[in-house]
Amino acid sequence: MSYHIYVVEDDPNIRDIVSAYLSKEGYQLSLANNAEDAWELSQNDPPDMWILDIMLPGMDGYELCKKIRQTSEVPIIIISAKDDEVDKILGLELGSDDYLTKPFSPRELVARVKRLFKRVDKLLQIEPSATGEMQQGHLILDTSGRRVFWYEQEVEVTAKEFDMLSILVRHQNRAFSREELLALIWGEDYFGSDRAVDDLIKRLRKKLDGLPVETVWGYGYRLRTDGEESK
Repeated sequence: MSYHIYVVEDDPNIRDIVSAYLSKEGYQLSLANNAEDAWELSQNDPPDMWILDIMLPGMDGYELCKKIRQTSEVPIIIISAKDDEVDKILGLELGSDDYLTKPFSPRELVARVKRLFKRVDKLLQIEPSATGEMQQGHLILDTSGRRVFWYEQEVEVTAKEFDMLSILVRHQNRAFSREELLALIWGEDYFGSDRAVDDLIKRLRKKLDGLPVETVWGYGYRLRTDGEESK
């Protein structure tokens, strides 16, 4: 699979170097020097990953990251000259998956891109039925098309929402800790709060009213098979 990456960087030298290294690895690239143009282009041609500079003219990288996370859960790597811990934490809290400080090695960036895509690929390696579906009660997951059906009605979900459902349906009745779910969905290097798991479950419960996801207090979550509405 040839992944499509948006690189948003206003420094042409850095943009060209990043482009050269990623193109060599076979990735499809779209380049932009400001957030506004990148966001507009992405509406008709969404990428599989974003690489964002923070210090951009107009809308900065933090704002673009926040905007992306309102509709998408694709991986985001922030590259920035800001190396303060507070800046890194802010980027991660806004939804980025990784943070790389300038100056950086292009090879290190490529390695991080590969690691994030490897995590995505791992989550896609689900054991579907012969029809390419997984089911729990009234919930059906189309694993090939990454589509969700609840009471025979298709429900739009983000990538991470689908990943969460896939894990829970594949391991019904197993209790997952918040730390396990963070590692499986966001990656082991994620430094954000485990509240991200709670927020994801909250969104799924709202979209799939009656989904039997049970809170294991002080631990995490599990998907029950009794079909009763969770509390």
